[in-house]
Amino acid sequence: MSSTPRIDLSTPLKFAYWVPNVSGGLVVSTIEQRTDWSFEYNKKLARIAEHSGFEYALTQTRYAASYGAEKQHEATSFSLALLGATERLKVISAVHPGMWHPGVLAKFMITADHLSNGRAAVNIVSGWLKDEFVNFGLPWLEHDERYVRTEEFIRVLRGLWTEQGYSQDGKYYNINNFTLNPAPVDVPGRAHPEIFFGGNSTAAQATAGRVADWYFSNGKDLEGFSENIAGVTAAAAPAGRRPRFGLNGFVIARESEKEARETLREIVAKAHKPAVEGFREAVQEAGASTKDKKGMWADSTFEDLIQYNDGFKTQLIGTPEQIASRIVEYKKRGVKLFLTCYLHFQEEVEAFGRDILPIVRELEAEAARSAGTELNTDLLPVTALQGVSD
Repeated sequence: MSSTPRIDLSTPLKFAYWVPNVSGGLVVSTIEQRTDWSFEYNKKLARIAEHSGFEYALTQTRYAASYGAEKQHEATSFSLALLGATERLKVISAVHPGMWHPGVLAKFMITADHLSNGRAAVNIVSGWLKDEFVNFGLPWLEHDERYVRTEEFIRVLRGLWTEQGYSQDGKYYNINNFTLNPAPVDVPGRAHPEIFFGGNSTAAQATAGRVADWYFSNGKDLEGFSENIAGVTAAAAPAGRRPRFGLNGFVIARESEKEARETLREIVAKAHKPAVEGFREAVQEAGASTKDKKGMWADSTFEDLIQYNDGFKTQLIGTPEQIASRIVEYKKRGVKLFLTCYLHFQEEVEAFGRDILPIVRELEAEAARSAGTELNTDLLPVTALQGVSD
């Protein structure tokens, strides 16, 4: 049983961005962030992104304000609005099992899929913020049990999307001979709306291997990423499954590496310490609750948690050339999608497409040729930086 993912150098990398549907930006710092949580800002950002070579956007989910964000829009409705404002961008809605019934979500996503001509996707988040469930009067499950529920939840989604008269007898969900019509949009190469899923723990990796289409990893260095996906690949192997892998990274691209590092130092120096410490206490308690102490954020430092998905660990920091080179090194380890975030989203997403992506594509082509194959340029997304309108 191999724990090594299949490395595909001929398929171009895909790029996504975190939707800033939360106030305060994507770092918990008082540094200037020319980013806004409003729909008007995000509508323009989505159009910039799809014209800059981005294929996906991920809308965050949170119900109780946390990690310094005072306000946040609900993920599924916000995603639907972004789908309506774009033409090619796939928008991923983050959703908590326990907050939704999987049959209701399956129906919602089918409708979103039809309204967007097959561009709806979902990210299943098992949940770590206990107060969010308890204060809603919802059952709180301990760590590994949350993944039992999550796996059942995903199986219901896939079953209702792909089968007529679907039934499932589980611990948390029982479905009896149920059919959803219409089915999701028939998109070539896609069996149903894509299912993303993340988590660092052993339970999360095993769940991802068994049921997820994509596994999202928090920010990691090269060795940490390779270690993180080994469990997913091993869990997927018995069923012949091949989940794809995405990686989170905070991008600081500047004219010189010195300038980029100085920006990082300023972010850290201006960290909102009470908010970061509160987040650290909550998430590390969650990580320590796992049997093997390998939960999400279990090894994250204070500096790591200023970007609350460990985005600094990926080290996409420096000149465009340095960032592009590091991105392709991750591709050689099995990354197929980069989930990116920025201080100033609109301008930096556009700059990423203009200054970094062309170098990435050149390096991808070189890597493919060195391996005796060619980069499949037919799979590259449409880009048209000119003419993006409000």
